[in-house]
Amino acid sequence: MNATEVYVGRSFGGREVDITPELVSDYSEAVDDHHAWYSQDSPWGGPAAPALLLHSEVYRNLAWYLPRIYGNLHARQEWEFFQPAMVGDKITTQSVVIDRYIKRSREYIVNEVTCLSADGSMLNRGRTHQSFLLDAAATGVVVDKDREKRADRRFEVESAGAIEEFEGPAKEITLEMCQKFSGPVKNYHNDVEEARKLGFPDIVVQGMMPICFISEMMTNRFGGGWYGGGRMNLNLVNVLWKGDRVQCRGLVRELLPEGSRNRAQVQVWCEKTDGTKVIVGTASGLVA
Repeated sequence: MNATEVYVGRSFGGREVDITPELVSDYSEAVDDHHAWYSQDSPWGGPAAPALLLHSEVYRNLAWYLPRIYGNLHARQEWEFFQPAMVGDKITTQSVVIDRYIKRSREYIVNEVTCLSADGSMLNRGRTHQSFLLDAAATGVVVDKDREKRADRRFEVESAGAIEEFEGPAKEITLEMCQKFSGPVKNYHNDVEEARKLGFPDIVVQGMMPICFISEMMTNRFGGGWYGGGRMNLNLVNVLWKGDRVQCRGLVRELLPEGSRNRAQVQVWCEKTDGTKVIVGTASGLVA
């Protein structure tokens, strides 16, 4: 293999991470999520880290990116949760490319990051689908703010037949949130000039942020059944811009037996105040 080729099976290493109270506090401030379990007792005997505390571990080393980053976008995200990381733990991360494919005008690299506890047991596993433009000569605006108004960018959700409806808190995406979540280095997720260099008219809110909002909603609804057994498969269908206001919602579609408990299959989405969906997909959590 070419030493620089991003091929399926190529490992990009990992690191050891101390789960400190400061790390948890930084996360809470960045996404405005202050669940009591993060700083007080949890069902596991002490403060538990947010399920997506290391949401952007996959982006710490961008050697798996294709060379041309102009117009690149986070397109899809999968996650599985097996057990919580506790505040005070030391965990290890591992990163490997598991897929590479072409769809329409973009090429996709899928990077899987696994988080392991000190004894080697799996805490969670995430798969990030990052898309890159095939047209190496593309210039100008890649995605403008009018695209989401097109009929083919509208995603309707039918609530008929749902067992339960629930929602997360409404959030307005401020520049401060973008800087805390995607900083401190300037990039197209926290600086408008950097965004324009990559073909966007304004700050593109990092896709992991609304995904964290969905995880917050699922934590509030399913608690331990999210930390141990939670899953999600999400498509990032429209750009979330700095200044947008969004809210996450969920519909429980069915309950399926799983051992001594049931798995609640949930249709989830995150939408702007005008109904524009930025994320649509599925998630599930365990219930008694």
